[in-house]
Amino acid sequence: MAARRAVASALKCKDEAALAEARVAVQIAKIALGERGPVWWQDGAPDLTRRLARNTQYAAWYDGLEGSP
Repeated sequence: MAARRAVASALKCKDEAALAEARVAVQIAKIALGERGPVWWQDGAPDLTRRLARNTQYAAWYDGLEGSP
């Protein structure tokens, strides 16, 4: 969160150098947390990243949600 706060601070101050540094820190943190970078797990499940729920095996579940189109 410190890196994200640094991004906000740099944006507020309009400090391009600090912004670039803070964004690098956010990227490093996200990779360390497993949010970005190569997949680190192998569970055999299909990768449904960036797919609409209605175009996956979860379509029936999605259709049952209140407010779904």
